[in-house]
Amino acid sequence: MPSFDVVSEANLVEVKNAVDQANKEISTRFDFKGSDARIEQKERELTAFADSEFQLNQVREVLTAKLTKRNVDVRFMDLGKIEKIGGDKVKQGIKIKNGIEVELAKKIVRLIKDSKMKVQASIQGDAIRVNGAKRDDLQAAIALLRKDVTELPLDFTNFRD
Repeated sequence: MPSFDVVSEANLVEVKNAVDQANKEISTRFDFKGSDARIEQKERELTAFADSEFQLNQVREVLTAKLTKRNVDVRFMDLGKIEKIGGDKVKQGIKIKNGIEVELAKKIVRLIKDSKMKVQASIQGDAIRVNGAKRDDLQAAIALLRKDVTELPLDFTNFRD
């Protein structure tokens, strides 16, 4: 029976490359001269540091530009609160989302069922498996999800005939 998986995963190699490029640009930009602006990465956790909230916004803009250039969707970024860390210095945690959250997964399954297509969707961990009798039905389900789900970038993997 033909099937595919709906997943949402950022390419961590490209995220690391984007962080490295952003740090390089920040270190050479004139408006960051003498400041402690930088981005640190630990797996899926990024932390942006700057001397003021304005500079922090600039650091975030540089990061989003580099992520976009490397084809990493910025909807993967989950921005945390801005925290003061002594003096005027501030930091902000940024999480890189992985997987489809339960509420969104239920919404996707409901969307597929309400569309009256001849496919079945089931939640499997942080992915969704979609089965159908015909390949055309699966392609119609992919088109439906691309059009209607905008909260998170979705990938369609493991397509089997």
